[in-house]
Amino acid sequence: MFTINIYLRFALIALGLVGGILLSAAYGFWYGFPFILIAILLLAGYLMLGTIMSTNVLLGQMRFDEAEARLKMTFFPRILLVGYRGVFYMTQAAIHMQRKEWNTSEELLKKALNLGLPSDNERGAALLQLMMIGAQKGNRNLIPTQMAELKKLNITEPNLKAQIKDVEQQLKLAKQNPMNPSTLAMMGGRNGFRQGSGKRPRPRMR
Repeated sequence: MFTINIYLRFALIALGLVGGILLSAAYGFWYGFPFILIAILLLAGYLMLGTIMSTNVLLGQMRFDEAEARLKMTFFPRILLVGYRGVFYMTQAAIHMQRKEWNTSEELLKKALNLGLPSDNERGAALLQLMMIGAQKGNRNLIPTQMAELKKLNITEPNLKAQIKDVEQQLKLAKQNPMNPSTLAMMGGRNGFRQGSGKRPRPRMR
């Protein structure tokens, strides 16, 4: 999806509003109206979508500090479009997961699920990340319940489906060999869940 650099967006909003008002005052409303309209549309896009898309681009490039700074430029997360509010907190959780801040990530993911996410793919990714956090924290009791909830969703993302299948296999191994150290290592501890093929799923922007 095409995105406008956030600094350029802010500059165009300011230029459109100021220039439009000055033109309207000097020559009449209709001379400045196109500039004001463009500024309003750019502002509306920012207020509805925030900086989530460009933040996810930075996350994909493993530029985590820059991603965090970019996400903080969404100054009004409460007025994002329904669904995107949840994606905002899910994206925030992904940044904290990279720093192994499990408690903060867990709280943010639960908040994202409570606020609502755009599709089952995003909900599935959030649940999968909660399971991984539970394994890392050594709290595996909720994992079977979360997996059952996950399987009820209509997951269409191939990479996400592959990772869910991988985790299912790990759960079966853990059930068959509950005292096997290597099986427990896959479920959590130092390494957490083994990652499936490809990159960790992030919410896809539409």
